[in-house]
Amino acid sequence: MPSSHRSAKSIRVLLAEDQGMMRGALALLLGMEEDIEVVAQVSAGDAIVDAVLAQRPDVALLDIELPGMSGLDAAAVLREQAPYCRVLILTTFGRPGYLRRALEAGAAGFLVKDGPVEELAAAIRRVLSGETVVDPGLAAAALSAGPSPLTARECEVLKASRDGATVSDIAAGLRLSESTVRNYLSSAIGKTGTRNRMEAVREARQQGWL
Repeated sequence: MPSSHRSAKSIRVLLAEDQGMMRGALALLLGMEEDIEVVAQVSAGDAIVDAVLAQRPDVALLDIELPGMSGLDAAAVLREQAPYCRVLILTTFGRPGYLRRALEAGAAGFLVKDGPVEELAAAIRRVLSGETVVDPGLAAAALSAGPSPLTARECEVLKASRDGATVSDIAAGLRLSESTVRNYLSSAIGKTGTRNRMEAVREARQQGWL
């Protein structure tokens, strides 16, 4: 909508989405709302913080799986460096573990992408007013699933092994002994109820623990 027809109190929004078509569609649809203005668009997670500090949006609308830095990690940084900016996670992956991690990182909302744009616009307004907005079905699933059984170190080792890295590679990258890496992997495999580390990685990702 032309700026001349916008409300003087437009809600300034940043979009972080790596798929160009999706990002463009969201920007176009949200831009049709009289009180919402998309002031920045980024395609990588490590561009989020700088864009927020430069443009000072009221709400940052973040995908989770982004190049460079996840939306969850960016949310945690924004909580410290830009507390004036409310974070709303919008993702394809409605995983209970992601919801828990998003709220722990300071996000004010969590929605999946299959909802109507009117619902998203309403959620943006609600988080700006101080509410926490969470998809109801996902909230129930998160409560029933419980917290992640993995420790921070176990998650770190699993993440390092995602691309088929050897125990030696993981140990060198994380500055741990090979025996310590094996212990963390063994523990993670046991906690996820899987047979090997690749299965453990898949299960942890499906649950939203990584």
